[in-house]
Amino acid sequence: MKLLILNGPNLNMLGIREPGIYGTVDYNAMVEYVAVCCDALGIETEFYQSNHEGDLVDAIQDALQYADGIVINPGAYTHTSIAILDALKAVALPAAEVHISDVTKREPFRQISYAGMACQGHFIGQGIEGYVNAARFLQQIITGKGTVPQ
Repeated sequence: MKLLILNGPNLNMLGIREPGIYGTVDYNAMVEYVAVCCDALGIETEFYQSNHEGDLVDAIQDALQYADGIVINPGAYTHTSIAILDALKAVALPAAEVHISDVTKREPFRQISYAGMACQGHFIGQGIEGYVNAARFLQQIITGKGTVPQ
């Protein structure tokens, strides 16, 4: 089983950007941690990060060729991108949304998640562990050992 782990704008700045909100672990350390955890679960991973909406849409579409599911942290595009929502719906791969911070307790504009509307699972405010929990969730869905919440 293979998952695309997709990260949007400013996630490359982890460890630098607002460490009080996003933590002190940098992007490369996060990728390494999630890859090791997923490997231990028998999940192959492909990581991609971009600050550009169209690149993220392309990555979602490309995932149809090789991935069984998508873990996505769309960053700020969470709250603005119908294009990412439409891409997730178009490929129809099982998807789980991740946010390192608890967006439900932040500014009002962060309460809307367009990308999340196409996701079967939501892992909010769990730090980088949310990526691992999302991968485990998708593994259960994809292998038939879990159910998709209605």
